[in-house]
Amino acid sequence: MNRTAVWVAIPSGIIVALFVVLLATSESGGDAGPGLVGDLAPQVVAVDASGAEFDLDALRGKWVVVNFFATWCAPCVQEHPELVVFSETSDPSEVAVVSIAFNDSPEDVADFFADNGGDWPVLLDESLAIDWAVAQVPESFIVGPNGRVAAHVTGGVTADALTDAIADLSGDR
Repeated sequence: MNRTAVWVAIPSGIIVALFVVLLATSESGGDAGPGLVGDLAPQVVAVDASGAEFDLDALRGKWVVVNFFATWCAPCVQEHPELVVFSETSDPSEVAVVSIAFNDSPEDVADFFADNGGDWPVLLDESLAIDWAVAQVPESFIVGPNGRVAAHVTGGVTADALTDAIADLSGDR
């Protein structure tokens, strides 16, 4: 093996080993999103894109859709109008939406929301994706009024599916 191959192989091996250790020691045992269902939602305290303080615990008593997205992600762009419809047709005293941008600049996020709508907190703290064990965007979590993760959705969501899921989870059906 030549020296270049060794210098590439060693760091690569270390990164793979660290990833395996992270998965083996994570609370959800590496079973990303579904491992959170039933658990208290991970803490979310951050500054939103407008500069306001945000604390997920302040929304206790409401259903909260926590949506991880990226402006460069085609399925995320596709689902965004559905989140807008869901937000606009839901009772704000009972339901809230929070988006967490992944690998995006504040400018791109601001432009995206200015162009596509959406009037809810948008957080730019990528470390939250680790806390929620997000594997890829889009991913959404429905947090119940009790602060527990009630459901996890990988891939895009629709307004109707979110409305139906919350109705089912709350026993309104």
